[in-house]
Amino acid sequence: MTVVNYERRGPVALVTMNRPDYRNAQNSAMTYALDEALYRAAADDEVKVIVLAGAGEHFSAGHDIGTPERDAHLSFERRAGLWWDHVGKDGADSRLARESEVYLGMCRRWRELPKPTIAMVQGACIAGGLMLAWVCDLIVAADDAFFADPVVRMGIPGVEYFAHPWAMPPRIAKEFLFTGDRMPARRAYEVGMVNQVVPREELRAQVLALAERIAAMPRLGLALAKKAVNQAEDLQGLHAGLDSVFGLHHLAHAHNAETAADPLAGMDARSMKAAADGS
Repeated sequence: MTVVNYERRGPVALVTMNRPDYRNAQNSAMTYALDEALYRAAADDEVKVIVLAGAGEHFSAGHDIGTPERDAHLSFERRAGLWWDHVGKDGADSRLARESEVYLGMCRRWRELPKPTIAMVQGACIAGGLMLAWVCDLIVAADDAFFADPVVRMGIPGVEYFAHPWAMPPRIAKEFLFTGDRMPARRAYEVGMVNQVVPREELRAQVLALAERIAAMPRLGLALAKKAVNQAEDLQGLHAGLDSVFGLHHLAHAHNAETAADPLAGMDARSMKAAADGS
């Protein structure tokens, strides 16, 4: 089974994360396969719009921090930057190199893909899942979707691609982080993080219809409009903000490594879920 599926539907490329048994948790194999799929869509002159989806009940439960296929110890051909391979290194020498590549670096490059992208979100969109949705230009959510960044429970100030104050108003971003609570799709729509909320059974059809409407526009016009808005966000501090908080993120990892069981403060997917459920 491939960890990312690629399908062409006329001018629309449908890129689907395919680890449904693990709620599409992002191991390195899936992240690099996603990168390959987005490169493929970018290079195909017939593709005008890209839809990012998750197979199964959930869009993505975030980074893989505990499945049997967790592969953070393996080397992959680096694509997002010039940092050295993280394998065989210790401490920040390893973690900073890996996360600069597969998290911040990948997400930044995907945001700059010069074709419109739409995240099709159902079920869970948690932590690292937020990063994948936020780099897309539009987010269409099923009415059962929910969003959360619970990593403050680990003593970490948020996920590596820290777009929170741009994805939602700053006070809402603080509440989102301080509580770690799930934000339902309707609330995400109200605060401007989501473009549309649709019934779950209509999600795929409505997203593809939207993608086809956008695909009717001139390709260069779409690319320039996307670049114009992205540049405006960067002038509002997004690019510098991402760099700044990435440093705080790694300060938190280093603090955990010195004072707790490990850089994740001894927490895993199960304990994070239990904390979210209040059990």
